[in-house]
Amino acid sequence: MAEANPLVNTPRATELGAQPGARVDLFRSYNFKLIIDGVAEGHFTQLEGLLAKRLNVIHSREGGDSTGVRQQPGALHLGQATLSRGFATSSELWNWFLDSMSGQPRPKNVSIVMLGMDGMTEMLRYNLLACWPCDWEVAAFDAINNQADISRLVLTFESLSRG
Repeated sequence: MAEANPLVNTPRATELGAQPGARVDLFRSYNFKLIIDGVAEGHFTQLEGLLAKRLNVIHSREGGDSTGVRQQPGALHLGQATLSRGFATSSELWNWFLDSMSGQPRPKNVSIVMLGMDGMTEMLRYNLLACWPCDWEVAAFDAINNQADISRLVLTFESLSRG
């Protein structure tokens, strides 16, 4: 007996408006899109680690002013963006990672776009400048659930902006 196709006739498919027997657009369950050079190179279900913070505050006194201490910002620390449970749409993402592994990272400006429930509407965009991949973990091979081939992709970056 043939197994039922997990992409059709599911409660999630019905919720998303799919007709019975129709295939569900797989991108709908991947809420984050990784865009490199204007091309969507990967889709992921989770994003964490976008972080920008001051490691410390520098306290100093000026001249003869003994009444107070001035506070100045210290070094800026940027986190590493971790994208989880996703897949690459071409070999470009893997080749970019291989360059980093060889000690010759190719920094690129990338965007991570959060998508709406329809899987297409852009809700939020973060731009990572001078970004390159520093960690790649392949997902466990599972014959039943074959939707993700990247368990984790970690990107390091030099600047972060929103918009």
